[in-house]
Amino acid sequence: MLGRIHGPREDHVPRYADRLLADGERVALRGRQHVLATFIEGRMAWAIFVASLVIVLLVTRLNSSTPDLVRQALSWIGLVLLLIGLGWLTQIYLNWYAEDYVITNRRVMKVEGLLKKRSADSSLEKINDAVLEQSVFGRMLGYGDLDILTANEQSVDRYRMLAEAQTFKRTMLDQKHNLEQEAFQIPAPPLRAPVPMPNVAPEPVAPPVAMAEPSAPAAPAERDMTSDEITTALGNLADLRDRGAITPEEFEAKKAELLGRL
Repeated sequence: MLGRIHGPREDHVPRYADRLLADGERVALRGRQHVLATFIEGRMAWAIFVASLVIVLLVTRLNSSTPDLVRQALSWIGLVLLLIGLGWLTQIYLNWYAEDYVITNRRVMKVEGLLKKRSADSSLEKINDAVLEQSVFGRMLGYGDLDILTANEQSVDRYRMLAEAQTFKRTMLDQKHNLEQEAFQIPAPPLRAPVPMPNVAPEPVAPPVAMAEPSAPAAPAERDMTSDEITTALGNLADLRDRGAITPEEFEAKKAELLGRL
């Protein structure tokens, strides 16, 4: 179908845009305006072409009573208009065929012009969004108007009556996403290059010396208590016994122990 968007391998003939690609740049999608744009742009040429056909048909239907001068004049007018219309329409169609709207893995490129070429491109990393407008007939016939926006929401480039505009926009945003993902996955270079170590045999490592386990601390020796300290301790024990903190048997045992230190 005329005006159809093509993939990177469907157009085998090298085009002008292919010579503008940088190293490592790949074509993801290419397209052009819808074929209906040629009828809208060439409406005056179509009017002239139809008028020439009407005049030629009128000349063929003139009766014999029509003067030869009138017949010849109409014939020449019809022929001139026919040539003008056909030439104009041919130029419009060739200009349409020379259009090349290309989406690569780095940018969106628009190439126009048959003999005098004009190319404009927008880097994918600078594209913020794309505004797509489609009328009812645009959705039915598969074309739309696409405006590419930068971060400051100003239009960079406009694509009028773009064939398969939805596919074009989706592919452009997908390539932008892939480019951003590749940028985040690039590893940063090391701050300092690793210093090569000399080829030296490693020194023998002595076996670890077994450390003696520390002995348990010795219990402190019990010191002798004075009679006053023993009397105070017995009073405290009696108070604990009276409050029920210790049993009478525990009191007697501790009392015997304290008296044994006198």
